[in-house]
Amino acid sequence: MADLLQNPQLMRKIKEELTSVIGTNAQIQESDIARLQYLQAVVKETVRLRAVAPLVPRRAEATTEVQGYTIPKGTNVILNLWAINRDARAWNDPDKFKPERFIGNDINYLGQDFQFVSFGVGRRICLGLPLAQKVMYLVLGTLVHQSDWSLPEELKESGVQLQIYLES
Repeated sequence: MADLLQNPQLMRKIKEELTSVIGTNAQIQESDIARLQYLQAVVKETVRLRAVAPLVPRRAEATTEVQGYTIPKGTNVILNLWAINRDARAWNDPDKFKPERFIGNDINYLGQDFQFVSFGVGRRICLGLPLAQKVMYLVLGTLVHQSDWSLPEELKESGVQLQIYLES
């Protein structure tokens, strides 16, 4: 939401898509998600830039070699998903919030595209992914469709950048 509040033109675009696809008074349903391409792109871009778990621990199950380095069996390895999702070799302007990068392609976070691994990959991919995916689309779609959001004028004028912090 912070990224959308700082880019109101993107929020308007989602709202227009929602109005076009489901109307002005209807509530977004799970069956609507497939037709909401821009909403999907915004969620993907948010997940790419704001991974909930930017560092993921793993243990090497066998001795292996990676780029000339030997990793012994049993070694703890930390996967830096934050860096993978922002790799300039895979993404143009990797630190910018640009949902359009997901329009017209099949890149997703389901573990098949190794430049976009917010939920992990392979056997250890996040078990909650199917639920999280539906909830993200439905909640963001509902928030944007049912309400008008904006930053207070004094924040806009001050140039303050909203940041997201997760605490436990």
